[in-house]
Amino acid sequence: MEDSLRLQSFDQLPSAAQFASQIESRNVPAVFVGCVKGWKAVSKWNPSNGGLGYLEERVGSFMVEAMLSQTAPVFYGDLRSHERVPLPFSTFIGFCKWHRQNVGNSCSINSNSLGHQLGESDTEQGCSTFVDAAPKQIYLAQIPIINAENEEIVQLETLQEDIQLPAILEEKNLSSINLWMNIAQARSSAHYDPHHNLLCIVTGRKQVVLWPPSASPMLYPMPIYGEASNHSSVALENPDFSIHPRAQCSMEYSQKVTLQAGDALFIPEGWFHQVDSEELTMAVNYWWRSSIMSSLADHMDAYYLRRILRR
Repeated sequence: MEDSLRLQSFDQLPSAAQFASQIESRNVPAVFVGCVKGWKAVSKWNPSNGGLGYLEERVGSFMVEAMLSQTAPVFYGDLRSHERVPLPFSTFIGFCKWHRQNVGNSCSINSNSLGHQLGESDTEQGCSTFVDAAPKQIYLAQIPIINAENEEIVQLETLQEDIQLPAILEEKNLSSINLWMNIAQARSSAHYDPHHNLLCIVTGRKQVVLWPPSASPMLYPMPIYGEASNHSSVALENPDFSIHPRAQCSMEYSQKVTLQAGDALFIPEGWFHQVDSEELTMAVNYWWRSSIMSSLADHMDAYYLRRILRR
C-alpha cells in the first residue's frame, strides 16, 4: 500500500473547508474518532439502554424493505443471492428482541414463537414470510431517512431528529441519508459506491476493509453492464484462486479499520470496501456526489472514456 493512499485518523472533526481541501480532494479514506458521539441516537438507540423499545415507539409499524439472504452471514449485492421483502419496522424490532433473548441457543424461529414474541397483529402483517428464516438472514440495508432524488421512497424520516449533520458536510448536496441495522453478525461483500460516503456508527462495532480503485484487477468487479456492477465477483471469505488467481494478492492492497459507536469513516467514491458488523449494530451513512462527478457533462462522456482507455 502506497503511503499516499494510507487511511488518515483524526481525533477532531475538521471544518467543512478543511475537509474539502485537505481530505476529500485527496480521495483517500479518513476516520473521525468520536465525531458523532454527541448524537441523541448514540444513547437513545442503544439496545442495552432500551433502544429497541424507543425505536419501536418512534417508528411503529411503518413499512420498511428488509434484505433477506440465503447466503448470510455474508450479504452479496448479486440479486440472485437475496430478495427485498417489505415488513413492518416493529416486526424487525421483534426479531432483534427475540435474538437478544435467545442468543447462543440453537433454537430457530417458528410461527408460534413469533406469534408470542411479536404479537398476532404483527404476524398477520406479513411476518409469515420470515417464519422459517433465522435472524442472521435479515438485514435492514440502505433504508432511507432522507433521499433527495426520490422522496417517495423515504421510510424513516422520523429518525432524522436523533442525528445531526456532521459539520464537514454542511456545504454538500446530499443524495441520501440511510439506516443500516443488522440483527446477527453480518458481512457485506466487497463493493464500491458511486458517491462519497460518510459512515457513522451509532451502536455496536464495524470492521471495514478498504481497497483503492487501483486494486480493482485483484477484486474482479462484476461486468459493468450487468447487475451489481459495483461488487467484486470474488467470495473473499472462501476464494477460488483457480477462477480468480489475482485475488491471492488482494490483501496486499488493503487496509483495515475498526469503528466504534460514535466514530465515522469517510469512504471516497470508487474505493472497494467490505464491512463486518457485530450483532445489533446500527449505522447511518451520508452519500453525496463528488465535485468531479457533479461537473461532468453528458456530452463529454465519450471524450473522457477515450482518455481513460488510453491511459
